[in-house]
Amino acid sequence: MYNYSNFRKNQKAVALSYDEKKDDAPKVLASGKGAIAEKIIEIAKANNIPIHQNAQLTEILSVLEINEAIPVSVYSIVAKILNHIYEQEQKRKI
Repeated sequence: MYNYSNFRKNQKAVALSYDEKKDDAPKVLASGKGAIAEKIIEIAKANNIPIHQNAQLTEILSVLEINEAIPVSVYSIVAKILNHIYEQEQKRKI
């Protein structure tokens, strides 16, 4: 039987921030695992911030420091995610 409490303890979350006028690249706004990850997700949901699940990307981004820009190696995947979020927001406005 799967132990859900272990999943929650090991769950990771990374929040990104990007202001195209100020930032050269998206940067880490928050990062954590377990209870901290749950809080990041809770805050995102409460503020209607889109959530994207990608375990491999989270592993890469979770080693970065707060306010550190994402590495060039993940620009492409993050750009696709941000583009998808932008398109969804535009559809909701119609």
